[in-house]
Amino acid sequence: MAIKIHLDVVMAERKISLNELASKVDITLANLSVLKNNKAKAVRFSTLDALCRVLECQPGDIIKYQKEEVPS
Repeated sequence: MAIKIHLDVVMAERKISLNELASKVDITLANLSVLKNNKAKAVRFSTLDALCRVLECQPGDIIKYQKEEVPS
């Protein structure tokens, strides 16, 4: 998938743990871990909103598009 989640990078920059962020965003540790490890298939806007609010960032700081090379 060409969409990558860079939540781990933003968390490291903000020096916030997975447990602390899960608590502040009101999301389960398991679901936040899925996002952090780039295993999510979808993200709710309400979750993205809460992450941006708590981490004081923009959605583009968390979500990136990386063009995939198509085999010839």
